[in-house]
Amino acid sequence: MTGDPADRQPPEPRDRPRGRTADPARDRFLRWARTLLSHHHGEHGVHQDADLARTVYQTSTMSALLDGVYDGDVTIADLLTHGDFGLGTFNHLDGEMVILEGVCYHLRADGTAGVAAPGDRTPFAVVTRFVPDVTVRVGAPATRDDLVALIDKSITSTNLIHAIKISGVFAGVRTRTVMAQTPPYPSLTDATAHEPVTESTGVTGTLAGFRTPDYEQGISVAGHHLHFIDDEHSHGGHLLDCELAHGVIEVSSSADLHLSLPTTESFLAANLSPSDVAAQIRRSEGG
Repeated sequence: MTGDPADRQPPEPRDRPRGRTADPARDRFLRWARTLLSHHHGEHGVHQDADLARTVYQTSTMSALLDGVYDGDVTIADLLTHGDFGLGTFNHLDGEMVILEGVCYHLRADGTAGVAAPGDRTPFAVVTRFVPDVTVRVGAPATRDDLVALIDKSITSTNLIHAIKISGVFAGVRTRTVMAQTPPYPSLTDATAHEPVTESTGVTGTLAGFRTPDYEQGISVAGHHLHFIDDEHSHGGHLLDCELAHGVIEVSSSADLHLSLPTTESFLAANLSPSDVAAQIRRSEGG
């Protein structure tokens, strides 16, 4: 059948009841709603959007931590709704944080470690739902630089955010753990200037953290930022150096970042754009 295309009418949507007049706006809405539901729910209403599931969630910024903003408004219970893997610190800069398999561990400067309380709060943390895309088995001794090279060789792009998990037997691990501060808070470079450093040998454990793009410097820590915890969950801290005897590297990549900013007075008044932000991060992170 032929005719002038201008005279042809589009077929009615199949879900429109007989006798109902065409409503383009309503039809567009129905198509949008069906598309949205197909992304967020499976056959039985189960969330199946893999990209959303592995979104990287971050509270506050590294530049705020540099400026002494050590009190946040996000609880550990809230944080764990956004991911089962990550790192960070606790209010007052009281130690280091490691999250593995949905459990948040509090690593203190006195060498003790334990499970964080749900009501504890964090001024800075980064979490995601860890779904490994890449697995690299390491059968020979590897230094920290060797591990960094293996990670960077295995990822598709340095412009995405990559959660990193390295588990195995470590010939040596050198970590530091920040000490709780009291107001008025010093800058992070001052607070970390005399922090205790711990060296362990022949320890089995896990490194957890992120490989973050250079363009995020100041928002997060650009490069490789890792925390260590032993398998007994008895000690650990911010990684300074290590040698892996043998183990496994796993990488979970993400193209989505959810940045949640505090509304505390200290954050609102902070200097978040220092001219030497990269140098400050290197000094405070031991790099």
